[in-house]
Amino acid sequence: MTPPERRPTIASGAVTRPGGRKSQSGANPRRATTVSGGEPLRSITNAWADGAARLNIPDGASIVLAVSGGPDSTALLHGAAALAPDRGWRLTVAHLDHALRSTSADEAAAVASVAASLGLPAEVRRVDVAALAAAEHRSLEDAGRQARYRFLEEVAAARHPDAIIATGHTGDDAAETILLRLVRGSGVRGLRGIPERRGRIVRPLLRARKATLRAALDEAGIAYATDPSNADLAHSRNRVRADLLPALERLNPAAVEALTRFGRLAADDDDLLDALATAELAERRSTEDGSIDWHRPPARALGRRVLRLALGDPAPSAERLEALLEAAEGPRGGVTIQLGAGRGASVRGRNIRLE
Repeated sequence: MTPPERRPTIASGAVTRPGGRKSQSGANPRRATTVSGGEPLRSITNAWADGAARLNIPDGASIVLAVSGGPDSTALLHGAAALAPDRGWRLTVAHLDHALRSTSADEAAAVASVAASLGLPAEVRRVDVAALAAAEHRSLEDAGRQARYRFLEEVAAARHPDAIIATGHTGDDAAETILLRLVRGSGVRGLRGIPERRGRIVRPLLRARKATLRAALDEAGIAYATDPSNADLAHSRNRVRADLLPALERLNPAAVEALTRFGRLAADDDDLLDALATAELAERRSTEDGSIDWHRPPARALGRRVLRLALGDPAPSAERLEALLEAAEGPRGGVTIQLGAGRGASVRGRNIRLE
């Protein structure tokens, strides 16, 4: 069956297979990998299995699948459903309707329908992200991301204390993130890209390519939604996806793999610097008044880490942190630096006191 060219909305929750047959609610999820003419979802299940092995996802785990209905999360859903019977995974589909498009309620219903066709429970919630962004003084993208992860954490906590949240991020997403942070002047921490694990959140498809996942879904005749905002080049990420990454791939066809490998190496360096900074802070911090001894300043790369660690979140801007380092290493004392979020630091006699 040739998949439809236009996918603004998932028209049905059923999975269409060659010959027009559709899986019904309660069907064995493993059948999603087998269709006439081969096993088109094999690349998805292999990517899922490889990711599960790297992430040490155990048999019998409770997994909340973050499913928007787009191609990446649809691949996440069908790959997990195919592996679940053998692995004993207990799956829950979670979808947050951001209420940003007139079709969003239909898309949410379609995700719930697909979950039902695979015999999986679904949690669907609608949040007015535009109102949330205005109330919290955030961008739409940031407000949506914060709302989505709050929702996923709530669903996971309700399922099992050790439940895992799986998202459909791919290697393309990681490469785009690294490039965006690089052009914004990020340090090593930002160049980590997207981590494969953060707390209970795992990203088993992070080493897969979007094109591979989409091709497998198309060959299997599995419908998915497309977000029209992904074509809006007013968004920086879309410009990176449409222009910058293709240009880099013309220079090096394996550019995405190279960028994600760079991100993993940066993560290793970042972890090492954090460990060194933790030890350095413990050695320099006074047990009496909490001041930090800066008589013999460490290397700048380590000094930045020490002060960020001492200050905690939110991290001060790079400019304010550099001003504090200059004051601490300079000839003058009696200097106070404002660090934002109601915080400040004073330098007296080569000692830094956080206020």
